[in-house]
Amino acid sequence: MNATGTASLTISELREFASFTADEQRFIERSLDVGLHRCDAFERWGGNRLEDGAIRVQYFNYRELRPLREVIPSEIYFDGVDDFMGPLIRIAAHDLAQEKIDSFSAFRFLYERLLGAQARPWLPGIFCAAAALPHIRPDRRKLLLQSLSEAAATAPGWSDREPAFYPEKVEAEPA
Repeated sequence: MNATGTASLTISELREFASFTADEQRFIERSLDVGLHRCDAFERWGGNRLEDGAIRVQYFNYRELRPLREVIPSEIYFDGVDDFMGPLIRIAAHDLAQEKIDSFSAFRFLYERLLGAQARPWLPGIFCAAAALPHIRPDRRKLLLQSLSEAAATAPGWSDREPAFYPEKVEAEPA
């Protein structure tokens, strides 16, 4: 792809990220720090026992992401679906239970960066399964499931282009 095409796709990803709520943006940035091991998330995001506890659990859950990236099943065969979907639904349900992600768009944005473009076809099913679990409050379940558009749920194909924009927390300069 030429530089102009790549730049416009990156701008599109920037705009999508900007459309998310502040809580969604913050959760995505922290989750990418944890899931991609970009920094010490405790140092960058911690500060109180509640936040430190959430980060600790997220590190524990996300430890399975690396092996899952290696076993993304084919869209054609059922081989490996249970080994991929089961752990990922559990991880996604925990993320959704934090009540920082309010839409499928924000969920997809995060998980296609955590897992890569090959995971895109699986994300609507993972999202629906995780959002429908009893761990999610009924009003949240409704909000989450209604955020999945018919177009996303029934897409005939998915882009295999890897994401270009990976948001990071920007630290304020000391005064």
